[in-house]
Amino acid sequence: MRIAIVAESFLPLMNGVTHSILRVLEHLQERGDEVLVIAPSTQDTDVPDEVYGAHVHRLPSVPLAGYANVRVAMGGVYRVKRILADYAPDVVHLASPFVLGWRAAQAAHQLGIPTVAIYQTEVPSYAGRYGVPFLENWAWNRVDQIHMLASRTLVPSTFALNQLRGRGIPRVDMWRRGVDTQRFNPAKRDAGWRASVAPGGERLIGYVGRLAAEKQVEDLAVLADVPGTRLVIVGDGPQRPALEAALPQAIFTGFLGGDDLARAVASFDLFVHPGEFETFCQTIQEAMASGVPVVATGRGGPLDLVENSRTGWLYEPGDLAALRARVMDLMGDDAKRRAFATAAHTSVQGRTWSVLGAELVGHYKAVIREPATGRSPLVALSRMAAKPGP
Repeated sequence: MRIAIVAESFLPLMNGVTHSILRVLEHLQERGDEVLVIAPSTQDTDVPDEVYGAHVHRLPSVPLAGYANVRVAMGGVYRVKRILADYAPDVVHLASPFVLGWRAAQAAHQLGIPTVAIYQTEVPSYAGRYGVPFLENWAWNRVDQIHMLASRTLVPSTFALNQLRGRGIPRVDMWRRGVDTQRFNPAKRDAGWRASVAPGGERLIGYVGRLAAEKQVEDLAVLADVPGTRLVIVGDGPQRPALEAALPQAIFTGFLGGDDLARAVASFDLFVHPGEFETFCQTIQEAMASGVPVVATGRGGPLDLVENSRTGWLYEPGDLAALRARVMDLMGDDAKRRAFATAAHTSVQGRTWSVLGAELVGHYKAVIREPATGRSPLVALSRMAAKPGP
């Protein structure tokens, strides 16, 4: 199969979108598929031109205002259309489409190429957090346009499924996220690392994620004085200086990846996630795989991941007194916390990326098989030219 993945964000920026794309690329490489990634350019000179066998085509981009690490691709539909026509993929995968993804959705539609759009980021709801609530309706209109045009939209949670179907988006199916249970595992718990961040033997309350407005990390200030605990913040982002000032007793590790991240997560006693705009929340799943119970907001992806009074607690968005009470409940009862930890670990077993990758390929094949009208002769000719001779 020949696949073009249009990535709204990609390496070197690491986030949920990039992580999912990397796992998909890994699976497609194992299958022997041909893959092209179209992504914004980066100022980092060390990024590879090939990732898991896929060539990466970079488009000129500019930094997002107030968040320099996030790049926004420039140019119009024609530029993307030309790239897709030359490559002639069987299917276009739109990864969390919004700006570049909208151009790609139009280009693929004009060329008659089927598209699978992955709804992964609730961009419109970020508007209020970034002080521009008047843009929310415009942003939702853009989301609607993209997913109305897509051959199929895949969402990671029941909340997202109902959200898009409620907006009248057709052809929406569930596609969850896998977790590496070898990497994220209770065996990675490290007493030495725990002592390095909590030399007084405090229990660790941990958060992992971007330090950005939409994550609402400042809400964790209500946990700053929970007796016998230390708050550990893993991640980086534009809000880090403000958060360090607001949470002077917390430990900020900066960005961690690979085994360092797995060790940190497994070393937590409790994982907290205050963000209200998660369509899934991969870090919750990684904490659970590491044998760590979770306290999170009762909205979005966490509703599917956290089972109240078994693997963790959910609280009403904005109810910070409830957040604190739920944390106090688990941090004050070692037996309950251990029981929740065991249940959390058990609940995510079997959610491998291999299984999810095969599921995704099934969606690719399904949209390719669907009747296509208006298939562009340009694409048909490109495909014929790409085929090897007899």
